[in-house]
Amino acid sequence: MPGFVFNTTRQLIVEQGAAERLHEVVGKFSAERIFVVTDPGIAELGLLGPAIDNLEKYGAMVELFDGVVADPPEAVVLEAVERARRMRAQLIIGFGGGSSMDVAKLVACFAHLQCRQSLQEAYGVGNLEGERLPLIQVPTTAGTGSEVTPISIVTTGETTKSGIVSPVLLPDVAVLDATLTVGLPRHVTAATGIDAMVHAIEAYTSKIRKNPMSDTLAREALRLLVTHIDRVMQDGRDLEARQAMLLGSCLAGQAFANAPVAAVHALAYPLGGHYHVPHGLSNALVLPAVLRFNAAAAADLYAELAPIFTHEARSRSDVDDCEGLIASIEALLKRSGLPLRLRDVGVLESSLDELAADAMQQQRLLVNNPREVTERDALEIYRTVY
Repeated sequence: MPGFVFNTTRQLIVEQGAAERLHEVVGKFSAERIFVVTDPGIAELGLLGPAIDNLEKYGAMVELFDGVVADPPEAVVLEAVERARRMRAQLIIGFGGGSSMDVAKLVACFAHLQCRQSLQEAYGVGNLEGERLPLIQVPTTAGTGSEVTPISIVTTGETTKSGIVSPVLLPDVAVLDATLTVGLPRHVTAATGIDAMVHAIEAYTSKIRKNPMSDTLAREALRLLVTHIDRVMQDGRDLEARQAMLLGSCLAGQAFANAPVAAVHALAYPLGGHYHVPHGLSNALVLPAVLRFNAAAAADLYAELAPIFTHEARSRSDVDDCEGLIASIEALLKRSGLPLRLRDVGVLESSLDELAADAMQQQRLLVNNPREVTERDALEIYRTVY
């Protein structure tokens, strides 16, 4: 067995209602000035109220930054950093979906008083160095797994996204509290749940850093997600299923944090950049076509995952089992009610060439794909799902 390195968040707290006792977690860091990063939707829903009340009750000074937007641009990150610096924040809490948690990671780094790097210097893999402020992540969706990943994604131009990947970004604590997810609309529940499945599938087939631990986490993540996604789509207040989805998302995040994602994400990012398609939906739109493209190189691995989706024993044919997995995913996508074609989300056919060219810029992801993807391949995949 080849050697490997596995990194993850130091502590996971998996418990309904845990977010209302954040003072117990914060107390371990002896922090009095807390900077909370979230988005306007979370603030308006009132999800933060009990958590902030709890922190202030026990003497913390809390400043709320609720300016995060989907696919956060550099300006949002820099504004949050400046505000955290002004209050001389001692601890950062990310409270929300992937965008809020990604911004919180960067605030924890760049608001540290000893930080001398610029945001531009940090883009890429392993460029961000140094210390950061203590960081607690509280996800309110079951999808991104950002609470356990060393990655932040930033919109760096009108249509482009860039990643910052560094062990420094791994949070100290993740609090998985299903009560924060019960209000999610069905379409958000579906898209984020499928996003988490993509993380697990791509980690399982990752070309370079796939390892026994990431494989084990990916399989268990998929078992939890596949078992419970229909339940949460049908009844958003099913707390048992919501908690299982949160844990499944977290395990998938741990898997892809150590065995990185690949072509599905590479082709999804341009859809978000050009058309502002939500990330989970972008993944869902291209997933079946990318799986069929990859089958020439990864049918055996997809076949290993197939029983989780089909609930049937393996056959004697990897090709048949692989097709069974893809067919099961397509059936799930139809049940979800999500758009199934690029044209359904406003993508123009005339832009497919540009989307394919942009996907080629995601080489940090494409190198992990089990099959090489050329620009012509990317264009054909987009055409298939148009």
